[in-house]
Amino acid sequence: MLDDLNELKTFRAILTAGSLSAAAQRLGVTLAVVSKRLASLEERAGVRLIQRTTRALSATEEGARLLVDVERALDTIEAAEASLASAHDEPVGTLRVSAPIAFGRRCVAPVLSGLTTRYPRLSVSLELDDRMVDIVDEGLDVAVRIGALADSSAMMRKLADNHRILVASPAYLDQAGRPTTPAEAASHTFLRYGGAAEPWRLQGPNGTAASLSASARLRIDDGDVVHEWALAGHGIMLKSEVDVAADLAVGSLERVLPDWHGGEAPVVGLYPSARHLPLKTRIFLDALTAHIERVVSKK
Repeated sequence: MLDDLNELKTFRAILTAGSLSAAAQRLGVTLAVVSKRLASLEERAGVRLIQRTTRALSATEEGARLLVDVERALDTIEAAEASLASAHDEPVGTLRVSAPIAFGRRCVAPVLSGLTTRYPRLSVSLELDDRMVDIVDEGLDVAVRIGALADSSAMMRKLADNHRILVASPAYLDQAGRPTTPAEAASHTFLRYGGAAEPWRLQGPNGTAASLSASARLRIDDGDVVHEWALAGHGIMLKSEVDVAADLAVGSLERVLPDWHGGEAPVVGLYPSARHLPLKTRIFLDALTAHIERVVSKK
């Protein structure tokens, strides 16, 4: 069986470094050790794996096929070793995060602030943007997003279940009335984010569905301003539950049509690869998950 890790690491090092002597230097062993490991590996494989001449060496056809499998296996093992080693370390370096503007201000920024207090060797860079970003091209460690996502090559971890819900201030509802059905809500004043004028599609009890034309008296491309308008009593808005959980908890906003919602909008974290999740990224995702749970549980 080809299960000697030292032999497999030596085989990879020879082909990567280009010579037995260079591999020996890279591995910190003697040339004799490298030659012995290669000979042992070839003997157990039953074929020649490396073709050597006086000027150069190269993988044979069998060696090239083995190298692909060896690199994959060693990468997996090394990632697991790094993950175990980092379990007792503290995160270091810069954590680069992207998040939606409103959610980023309310939830992500406080979590990052807490992490930098707890871990003095950690720095953070937070970019607030509602657009869908390319994690790799923009050099991000993680992007936090809310709602259904288009196909992506990034890995995804769901941080919290979430729905879009209708909310308004108690002062507005005291004056305009509290609708009990979508039909009754249709006559109310709506506050909208963005330029789209599509109806708000609602899901109700027992799979029922309805839509509100939601012709907005007030519309803006800034979610925080819409939130402020709702708090000021100007009308009803459709907002992510995690964005308004704190307001619901203190009573500054009240849920409208509590048996209805505007669809699922899970909070997710996107990151480049699952092969080795850096400690700083894992700690951030864990902390954000716990923070959301605390906020939502208080509403």
